[in-house]
Amino acid sequence: MMNRRESARTNVLFVCMGNICRSPTAEAVFRHQVIAAGVGEEIYIDSAGTHDYHMGEPPDERAQRAAGRRGYDTKALRARIVDEKDFEFFHYILAMDRANLAVLQRECPAEYSHKLGLLMQYSEKFSEGVQEVPDPYFGGSQGFEHVLNLVEDAGRGLLNRIRNGK
Repeated sequence: MMNRRESARTNVLFVCMGNICRSPTAEAVFRHQVIAAGVGEEIYIDSAGTHDYHMGEPPDERAQRAAGRRGYDTKALRARIVDEKDFEFFHYILAMDRANLAVLQRECPAEYSHKLGLLMQYSEKFSEGVQEVPDPYFGGSQGFEHVLNLVEDAGRGLLNRIRNGK
């Protein structure tokens, strides 16, 4: 049973395919933003994958290096798969792209489907047509930098949304 303080907390889950590039990056970036805003005790943050390709593994080395250059620490994170309990526990379940959102929509019980969305819907770039965080796995280092740019922007928007209670 959750205590009063835990029940008042907002829980955010970031989701990509394998939970080694985009979603752990989003988790680390958003955690940094939340702590910098002084609301670290009010928001719980995690990440997961829709596929079990990398269960228990740390984030991709390239993702760790790119995040580290900007001051984000991803080293302690480990890949996990979305669990059915996540749909009840988390208030925001944000996919990096439409393909992973579709997986979540198929697995999510109907009563929790309102919690699902795309991370980029909180970005200023969404209005410019950027709706997905592209998977950098098969590309070069510039892809990981692009992911960081997108999740930093969307994280700011998400934090504003949570803080304003919308």
